[in-house]
Amino acid sequence: MSIAEVKKNAEHKMQKSIEALRADLAKIRTGRAHTGLLDHVQVDYYGSMAPINTVSNITVLDPRTLGVQVWEKNMVAKVEKAIRNSDLGLNPAVQGELLRIPMPLLTEERRRDLIKVVKHESENARVAMRNLRRDANTALKELLKKKECSEDEEHKAQDDIQKLTDKYVAEVDKQFAQKETELLAI
Repeated sequence: MSIAEVKKNAEHKMQKSIEALRADLAKIRTGRAHTGLLDHVQVDYYGSMAPINTVSNITVLDPRTLGVQVWEKNMVAKVEKAIRNSDLGLNPAVQGELLRIPMPLLTEERRRDLIKVVKHESENARVAMRNLRRDANTALKELLKKKECSEDEEHKAQDDIQKLTDKYVAEVDKQFAQKETELLAI
């Protein structure tokens, strides 16, 4: 393994951590409707569990209402039950093959609780970045020990890894700030 491979590997893993954080934060509900809200809801589709978006079309009807157009009439009740039983606290209303899902208003206390969850997720992402930095620095020390690079090259590579870590930690902070602002908006 070369210094370039260590850096590339660290950056790739840090990017994956950012993507995972974005996905986790998207699941945290604000008062606004967005189609990604139902991504993790599973529905019983002829004996096997399937994501809700494989049996229906999810749209935003207005800023506070989602619409779920179920493709098969016999699946409407199952989709409604899956949404109702999810951990999202949503209450769909059935209109033929369309489910209207109003987003309940968030109380101030619930907003504060959600911000704590977002803060926790962000801190986990920061810890992941620091662990990736440590792993990369350990790999660089191994290269130095095997005499595959000079001390100067290893030191410069560690500086580059630190800059990379700082960049991705700043991205985590940015994601946290955006979600916090979103949650506090009424």
